[in-house]
Amino acid sequence: MGPDYMLAYGTHATPDEGRCAMEWVSYLAGEPHSDDPACVSPVLRAFCTTLNDSLEDAPRQRLRPYLARTIGTADDGLDEARSWMAMDWLIRTYVPRWLALAGLTGSARQLATLPAVVDVADLQTALVALGVARRDTRAAWSATLGAARAAAWAPWAAGRAAAREAAWGSGGAAAWAAARVAVGDIAGDLARATAREIAGDAAATIAREARAGAGRAAAREAARAALAPTLEELQRSAFALLDRMLPTAPLTAPVVDDADEVCSRAAPAF
Repeated sequence: MGPDYMLAYGTHATPDEGRCAMEWVSYLAGEPHSDDPACVSPVLRAFCTTLNDSLEDAPRQRLRPYLARTIGTADDGLDEARSWMAMDWLIRTYVPRWLALAGLTGSARQLATLPAVVDVADLQTALVALGVARRDTRAAWSATLGAARAAAWAPWAAGRAAAREAAWGSGGAAAWAAARVAVGDIAGDLARATAREIAGDAAATIAREARAGAGRAAAREAARAALAPTLEELQRSAFALLDRMLPTAPLTAPVVDDADEVCSRAAPAF
């Protein structure tokens, strides 16, 4: 591929407007221009499409080495396992990382040390721990507002919304898109909603604390700086999850959270 091989945000009516991850896969597989290539597993398609649109332009390009490996995965019999892997990552990796950032190490440890979530029974057990963690993050967020809550709710609500969206875009949305294909019943929806609330309130708490006492511009920069390492860490972990879900990596392989190592094992970039 030439220097114009860039993954773009969103879907495109024609290739002249650009191509997202799955539109490039359609091209590589010789299919008509589409973000819904028939040759790709629905789970992998959902994960890659959502991750593509969750990332900024530069980190989005890190999807490129994985795209050729998705071709031929449709109907390979692995999608249920992939969906549960994504749900397990959401519960035992994604949520604990946000809890730990907010100083809620007990709740983080409780989730991280759960048995792997591989079926509905495991998910029901995890929902109990998620409920406890949700209570803790709600309390932490409320405590950061204190007496100023009533007087300054509007600006902090806006800051909270931005932090929540950033947290969910750091892999959570992609993991849920993949999980819901096979796991998306009532329990799965509850796990998704709770995970998003926990991560969002944890991120908002850290951003709020970083912004405290700073001027408006400095506060925004402080909040971004406070969240940036965790956002990057979880993005790298999401790529490691994708590596595990692809057919050239064993489904039982340990998680590799070093993106450089993952990329070195992946297929060459086009």
